[in-house]
Amino acid sequence: MTTLATDPAHRAYPPPALFAVTIFTSAGLVFLVQPMVAKLVLPLLGGSPSVWNTSMVFFQLALLAGYAYAHALQRIASTRTQAMVHCAALLVAAVALPLRVNGLIGAPSSDHPNLWLLSVLALSIGAPFAVLSATAPLVQAWYARTIGAAQGKEPYVLYAASNLGSLLALLAYPLIVEPAFTLSGQRLGWTVAYGGFFLLMGGLALAVGRSAIETPVQASSERAPTSWRDRLIWIALAAIPSSLMLGVTTHITTDVASAPFLWVVPLALYLVTFIIAFQAKPLIPPDVTLALQAVSAAGCAALLPFKSSFFVIQFAVHLLAFFLTALMCHQRLVARRPEPARLTEFYLCLSIGGVVGGAFNALLAPMIFDNVWEYPLVLALACFARPWGRLDKVEPFAWAMLIVGSLACLATPIAVTLGASQGGYADVVGSLNSSELYDLAIKGLLVLATMAAFLVSSRALFFFLLIGLISISSEVAADRTDTHQSWRSFFGVLRESETIVPSLGGQVRMLAHGTTLHGAQAQVPEYRCNPLVYYTPASPIGQVFTGLQARGAPMRIGAVGLGTGSVATYARAGDHLTFFEIDPLVVRISTDPAHFSYTTECAKGKIDYVIGDARLTLAKQPPGAFDLLLIDAFSSDAVPAHLLTVEAVQGYLARLKPDGVLILHLSNRNLDLMRPAQAVARKAGGHVLTQSYRPGGDPAGSWESAEDAVILARTPEALAGFAADSRWTRGNPFEARPWTDDYTNLASALYGPLKERWPILP
Repeated sequence: MTTLATDPAHRAYPPPALFAVTIFTSAGLVFLVQPMVAKLVLPLLGGSPSVWNTSMVFFQLALLAGYAYAHALQRIASTRTQAMVHCAALLVAAVALPLRVNGLIGAPSSDHPNLWLLSVLALSIGAPFAVLSATAPLVQAWYARTIGAAQGKEPYVLYAASNLGSLLALLAYPLIVEPAFTLSGQRLGWTVAYGGFFLLMGGLALAVGRSAIETPVQASSERAPTSWRDRLIWIALAAIPSSLMLGVTTHITTDVASAPFLWVVPLALYLVTFIIAFQAKPLIPPDVTLALQAVSAAGCAALLPFKSSFFVIQFAVHLLAFFLTALMCHQRLVARRPEPARLTEFYLCLSIGGVVGGAFNALLAPMIFDNVWEYPLVLALACFARPWGRLDKVEPFAWAMLIVGSLACLATPIAVTLGASQGGYADVVGSLNSSELYDLAIKGLLVLATMAAFLVSSRALFFFLLIGLISISSEVAADRTDTHQSWRSFFGVLRESETIVPSLGGQVRMLAHGTTLHGAQAQVPEYRCNPLVYYTPASPIGQVFTGLQARGAPMRIGAVGLGTGSVATYARAGDHLTFFEIDPLVVRISTDPAHFSYTTECAKGKIDYVIGDARLTLAKQPPGAFDLLLIDAFSSDAVPAHLLTVEAVQGYLARLKPDGVLILHLSNRNLDLMRPAQAVARKAGGHVLTQSYRPGGDPAGSWESAEDAVILARTPEALAGFAADSRWTRGNPFEARPWTDDYTNLASALYGPLKERWPILP
């Protein structure tokens, strides 16, 4: 006879809301701490975008450990015992708190930055993160073994609460937490919140433990077996969005800034795709997702190499393609989800897929590729998640579109070659010059190939072939220079190329990091030792070097950021120039005469190098040592923000002689760094002058670029000679809040240039 106490339908189970609130809170803590910890370690590795990618791999590994732990706990028959074990694990993990960067590993390593970063994260946050990550699948399993079994409710609905908590925490960080709280306040707040969550989990554990008699999940002997094919498909469908998330993050942060407000956007979209995919009635039906994904993926493949395009357009196209591709994969995952008895195994495979995708981008790809090829490669591979159709019955129209798209892609290199010659079709249309017609032909071919790809998107293999061809042909079309060699390290991709500059009598060799030129050298012997681009004598940097040299005495010079070593041409006999460079690869390239010879052929004074992050290595220099300090460290087009804080500038000024000068090179296409830099300079106690230099042309022996710079000194007398020069102005240090190690606002710096391009913005 069954009584009310033992009848599953009338048993005293915990309220469903308690399950949802616990999962929501744990997910919020997990995803709030990710950008917070990554921001803590970012200054230690030069502000490289790879810091976030490597951090994401660590978080995915910790998530995998948490899911494996949750899966292993299912071997314990008693839910009460599972709850007690989990509370104990939360308590033990709290030993790593309060939240901080653990210093046991020692100073950052420029030779093995990935290994150093993974080790530091493991010690700093590994245990709390892994145990918190286990909460979502574990609590869903408890729900399945109690309320779900009694009332027939599916536990997968709780996944929405998990993803909602994750999403809100991610959005709260750049919008609320980062602008409103210092890093020390953020660390303290998260530690206190962890303690609050422990109490919440304890409440749920007690409620679960009081359940009179548990309703066990289906016995393992009765479960339908999960095939390895199913597991591998789950892993593959989870790996593709994970890889694309890191690929698109690298793409958009390399040319703006490696900062939480940009990190969280792809990750937030990634979570939204989970929320939509696990809805009972998805907001975007799978068939609509497939159609939109085809359009966005083809357009993204065609646009991807054209990195000089307007940032907002690039940003929108790449994020849309990523979102729809991730949604497509996750909807395919949901269609293949198992019964609740296999819930923790399913989530474990999803976590393995996340690790596989993230590790491929952050750890494997930099070793096997000399450029960021993993992004377009995985975008193309995602096509295999689309419907295949019957391969034995292919419509003639599909064959025709495949041929048309292939021919358009193959014609692109021909058009590039003809356009480079500037004469192949100059007379065809009289109203267009050869260059304009060249661009029009390239765009037309890529549009034609993109349309053909969309028209065969119902066949995964055909779509994959055309997306691959579009990626290759657009790469050929976008690279207008003669690229000789590419290198890749943790800190980014370096490309050596050549172009013809008439004012320099012929070939000029260039070094680019991402989309930004980091220096150039003329190959004609007459001009070989002329500093070019940002470093010409007429530029603000050149003006300061020549102005200080006019004093006559030998100088002690420090330069943060090596590039091609162009400023070495200013090192006279008796001068001593030290380059502070974080990437050993840059030192190898710039000191090899086979590539660049400014430091080996053109410098007359002593040149030496210090490897490591400039904040850390400069701090070891004696106070009052330098006559001139140049801060010229760029990660593609962005200056690492930690080099522009009040504390950083105070450190620079302390290393200057009383009459020494500090130069901040702030040229940037997408960020307004001049206003916060002036505010920082004033707060740091420096005297400031600014200049926005715009060259009027390139006389013989020169090749210049626009340049924004701020110069500082400890005394007004040190800047007296420059203050008398009308090209330098005093600026306004009150237009922005000064950045500190506890506060930076890159989102505000991005807004200024956007408003100039889009005046309709508020």
